[in-house]
Amino acid sequence: MVIATVVFSGCNKKAQTVDNPFMQEWDTPYGVPPFEKIKVEHYLPAFEEGMKQHDAEIKAIVENTEAPTFDNTILALENSGDLLNKVSLVFFNLSECMNSPEMEAVAEDVFPKLSQHSDNISLNADLFKKVKAVYDQRESLKLNPEQMRLLEETYKGFVRGGANIAPENQERFRAINKELSSLTLKYGNNVLKATNDYKLVVDNVEDLAGMPEDQLAAALEAGNEDEATKGKYVFTVHVPSMEPFLMNCSNRELRKELWTAYSSRCTSGETDNSEIINKIANLRLERAKMFGYPSHAAYVLDDCMAKTPEAVDSLLMQVWNPALAKAKEEAAAYQKMMKADGINEALQPYDWRYYSEKLRKEKYDLKDEIVRPYFSLDNVREGLFMVCNKLYGITMRENKNIPTYHPDATPYEVVENGEVIAIVYMDFFPRESKRSGAWMTNFREQYVKDGKNVIPVVSLVFNFTKATKDKPSMLNFDEVETMFHEFGHGLHSILSKCTYRSLSGTSVSRDFVELPSQFLEHWARDPQVMKMYAKHYETNEIIPDSLIAKISAAATYGQGFINTELLAASFLDMDYYKITEPTDIKLPDFEDQALSKIGLIPSIISRYKSTYFQHVFSGGYDAGYYSYTWAAVLDNDAFEPFKTNGIFDPATAKSFRTNILERGNTEEPMTLYKRYRGQEPSIEPLLTNRGLK
Repeated sequence: MVIATVVFSGCNKKAQTVDNPFMQEWDTPYGVPPFEKIKVEHYLPAFEEGMKQHDAEIKAIVENTEAPTFDNTILALENSGDLLNKVSLVFFNLSECMNSPEMEAVAEDVFPKLSQHSDNISLNADLFKKVKAVYDQRESLKLNPEQMRLLEETYKGFVRGGANIAPENQERFRAINKELSSLTLKYGNNVLKATNDYKLVVDNVEDLAGMPEDQLAAALEAGNEDEATKGKYVFTVHVPSMEPFLMNCSNRELRKELWTAYSSRCTSGETDNSEIINKIANLRLERAKMFGYPSHAAYVLDDCMAKTPEAVDSLLMQVWNPALAKAKEEAAAYQKMMKADGINEALQPYDWRYYSEKLRKEKYDLKDEIVRPYFSLDNVREGLFMVCNKLYGITMRENKNIPTYHPDATPYEVVENGEVIAIVYMDFFPRESKRSGAWMTNFREQYVKDGKNVIPVVSLVFNFTKATKDKPSMLNFDEVETMFHEFGHGLHSILSKCTYRSLSGTSVSRDFVELPSQFLEHWARDPQVMKMYAKHYETNEIIPDSLIAKISAAATYGQGFINTELLAASFLDMDYYKITEPTDIKLPDFEDQALSKIGLIPSIISRYKSTYFQHVFSGGYDAGYYSYTWAAVLDNDAFEPFKTNGIFDPATAKSFRTNILERGNTEEPMTLYKRYRGQEPSIEPLLTNRGLK
């Protein structure tokens, strides 16, 4: 590859190893990555050495002449691959938020190698024989519950990794995994490039009637960053720029232009993802059939709470029908408003947010420009920290001496009873090297090593509007909930108390992992909590009761649209992965058929169209986007005791912490949930809270 001559020019292999920070002990505070020392040229040698060491550790397990035991097989496997794990976590996290052509080149080189390395372990017949030997005698081993869970999950991991694939099919199985690793990487890179490449440049501010002043100021600053657009207003298809534009700009043609650019990403040219989608879906089907499943969805869901595609469809339809009915009511109201504006055309997707915002202002007297000043990023963050302190007794303490990977990524110590129990990075603002959206990840998971607790290093990544020279970063209420949501994921890792790395924190099934995140959103919108953190950025005035009442009254406003676009994406995801025979997937035909089948109205599109649906084609949520709705049933039901006992009730908070947040994947998710709640979840709180009853 070209990278070998460019990146490693002038280096010899010995020097790469000696000077490579991944090959050394990290003497940084709390053992966080020494970001300032890590260069792109360090990754490939570290990956290669990591795989070499891991291979040697696996070989030692296989060649051990003693009878297989929990310690010499299962625990030895769990503790293997430290260097590979270390470099992987740093590289793949930074490739999401500090990407570059050089990083992409490393990824293209290493993805197939990692796929092959993983297959070499999963398909190692001698290794699996030892794992199975321990598994088969599990009832007589007197293991504690966490040891038993590790054994069961290890065995299941081998089976789902291909250990039982017939020998004559293993070469094809490896080829599928290798090709999928390259295709998913290419898909994600295409979305990032297409998102960064587009800019809507507006010369005349008069064409931007309706836009709030702070958004205009941000657009002007964006224009001034480039000599070619200096003095002009620049908008992008990154959500913090696009959403306010679609909500407020009265210029319908400009809304159409921006929306078209957003919704047509990766449908043509060098970033076209259409054929990649076809290949990914069919390769995943072919692999699922090797496991004996009729579809990829059946394979994926067998390891989730939902268990079957039929269970997913049943849940989604329970929410879809009332949501679609409500969306049709909303559409009719917006159509009337368009007619009053002299527009005798059908309501379009680029009209929806504009008229929704307009009606919201009329109905609730709730203007975005009035709400935002009370939700400055700094105030929301401090409010979030106060909530976590009241619920769980933890304190967030900024520490500028901890190395960071970017000036926008602020490191915090999480302190409980005077002890640092985790490190958290919060990275708030967009940049071209960062993909869109918001997410939580780890640079290190929590686990116990040699009897000592290893604290987690958590990263929370956002894309909020940057401050201008005159005003701080201010959030709309959706963004407020996003901050609470991602920190909820963070708490799942921060408060983890597990022995084994592979079971700790967020290492749970995909339809359970969203419970802690969506659960914490309830505090963001609680009136009592809002008065703790919502203060005007200029006057420090606490948000008035009248404005809280309006926000609360509007809580179920627009839920037809919100739920319909979310569920449409969930159905679309399932349709790709419920195919049971090889299919020549053509776009937009496949997508149109999937959405028309459920009756989606033309003025709403799926939250993500196929060509930029990263969750399910490159983000690990394939046949799993339904998880947000599945977990919403859990989180709304889980919040009911707080409504009864008090928003900060210590006993209820302790129960949620000890039964959910601390336990990771040490037991079946429903077992953990029922231990907290005392019963299985009901869908009724979800339908009530979203105004869909």
